[in-house]
Amino acid sequence: MRIVQLLPELNEGGVERGVVELNREYVKLEIESYVISAGGKLENQINIDGGKYIKFDVCSKNIFTAFSRVSALKKILKELKPDIIHVRSRVPAWLVHFANKNLNIKVVSTVHGFNSVGFYSSIMQKSDAVICVSNSIKEYIQKHYQTPENKITVIPRGIDLELFNPKNISNDFINSFKKENHLGDKFIISSVGRVTQLKDYETFIKAISLVKKEIPNVVALIVGGVRSDKQDYLNSLKKLVNELNLEENIIFTGSQSKIAEIYALSNVVVSSSKKPESFGRAVAESIAMNTPVIATNHGGVKDIIIENENGFFFEVGDEKELSDNILKSRDLKFDGYNYISSNFSLGNMVNRTIEVYKKVLEL
Repeated sequence: MRIVQLLPELNEGGVERGVVELNREYVKLEIESYVISAGGKLENQINIDGGKYIKFDVCSKNIFTAFSRVSALKKILKELKPDIIHVRSRVPAWLVHFANKNLNIKVVSTVHGFNSVGFYSSIMQKSDAVICVSNSIKEYIQKHYQTPENKITVIPRGIDLELFNPKNISNDFINSFKKENHLGDKFIISSVGRVTQLKDYETFIKAISLVKKEIPNVVALIVGGVRSDKQDYLNSLKKLVNELNLEENIIFTGSQSKIAEIYALSNVVVSSSKKPESFGRAVAESIAMNTPVIATNHGGVKDIIIENENGFFFEVGDEKELSDNILKSRDLKFDGYNYISSNFSLGNMVNRTIEVYKKVLEL
């Protein structure tokens, strides 16, 4: 089988990581794997893992170059002769839609998020099969596009259980990180994600202020990078920290490469996002490290957290409910690794995606 995956760029992000992981696993299964994108930090990884990377502009929304790009993409697809084209975003999907005229190659799309409703986004429903990363996404596209049930398969994003395995973490990193940040005897609450308004770190910080009344030695880690255009937002968060006298209780760590270790050293992980997560990879990764998660009560995380077993939900912006759930989470004990392994593993994602390909090829 020969598969071509198309996505706008190969920089860091959940979609990008998923493509890189699938490419690697396809190669292991002796599936010919091609990835087409406009470039990015991860492009070399495709070739390193045994796939073939093709750099081509499937990112630009410039309609004046669209015709020439469709023509060039058609030539690429003619040469590759793939069994399946797998599109993961709207611009690539539109380009493929026109390039695939008369080629009649089977097309699979993956809907990764709650895209704006309209003609532009409807292209993701025009494929031979549609993969949704959560039941929430499935409900969303059925509501707005009446996508037939038999065309949709829900396949959660797979978690790399080699990387997110409590047995494989670096204790040296954990020890040095704790020492560097004076976390030796602290109750650690982490929130992982880029510093943006959508992550609602204000509610997280206010909740820490309430938790501090019950757990004086609490320390919260805000783990994520800050783009230049979000610097004002970061400054507003630091101002809030000062107003609540939490200078000793909140640490902005910036980006960290050892995310599995961050989850492992945390007593609780919080996802306070205002916007529904399409899946919630960070939630699943945290649970795999046997760390309970408190998350806002919407989106794909509702497929992952089992309330009162491996975490809790709270309503968007409700710092009191969040703080109460953080306190309750101290009593949770569970085997998160095996739970994620059974339900959200990378192997499961790979096998079920290949099943979709085979089903489409039989149509």
